[in-house]
Amino acid sequence: MFRTRLISGIVLVAIALVVIITGGPVLAATLLVISQVGLNELYRALKIEDQGISPLAVAGYLGSTVYYLLVFLDLTAYTVTVTLAVLILMMAVYVFTYPRYRIEQVSGAFFGFVYVAVMLSAIYGLRTMEDGVYLVWLIFLASWGSDTCAYCVGMLIGKHKMTPRLSPKKTVEGAVGGVAGAAILGAVYACAVSGHLNGQANHAVVFAVICAVGALISMVGDLAASAIKRDHGIKDYGTLIPGHGGILDRFDSVIFVAPVIYYLAQAMVGRL
Repeated sequence: MFRTRLISGIVLVAIALVVIITGGPVLAATLLVISQVGLNELYRALKIEDQGISPLAVAGYLGSTVYYLLVFLDLTAYTVTVTLAVLILMMAVYVFTYPRYRIEQVSGAFFGFVYVAVMLSAIYGLRTMEDGVYLVWLIFLASWGSDTCAYCVGMLIGKHKMTPRLSPKKTVEGAVGGVAGAAILGAVYACAVSGHLNGQANHAVVFAVICAVGALISMVGDLAASAIKRDHGIKDYGTLIPGHGGILDRFDSVIFVAPVIYYLAQAMVGRL
């Protein structure tokens, strides 16, 4: 299992390198595909999409496609309009197919659209910023990097359970190690790329702070995804990524971290 997980992780990182460095339509299209697959996994977990065509799920997929098209075309001023339109469309599906869906499913469908598609699109937004080709990696340092650090520290010295009912293997020591490790990774990364960045900020300090905050949010994203799975009695969201599970199993923390890093980078980089 560890070997499979390691190989899959290496392949994911390699794909991420190519896609993010390339940017543009390649990155936008990749994020759209990831979002659609993630939506499908969530909709199946929430029983919104089970067998046959689900009009409610189709509304979510359609909304995600339009949303990403606006983001790619730099028409972000209209994204709130699309978000509201998706809600109205889903309520229309609820009304005209009644009693096929319960209101909890409609709420879950809209939640999925925001949770997966909207939040994940922040990766593209950060990539298009000035120095975005370097800044975007803070998302993965704060999520995947902190996760690895937390795992290692937890295995070595972890004793105090953080959320025993939700995730018994996670420890307070691991969480602290994850945050500290992410901060160190951010500082080291800043030293490696600072010569390519604009602005006069102390990038080592700024990147360390951004990654530390991102690591804290990463834990919330990871545990939130676990809570959803426990509520619906499933172990993994899917089997697409060998050793990891589905898209949501691997990107659960990234989804939460992406918008946080996006706004922190806008606020801090080049202004301190």
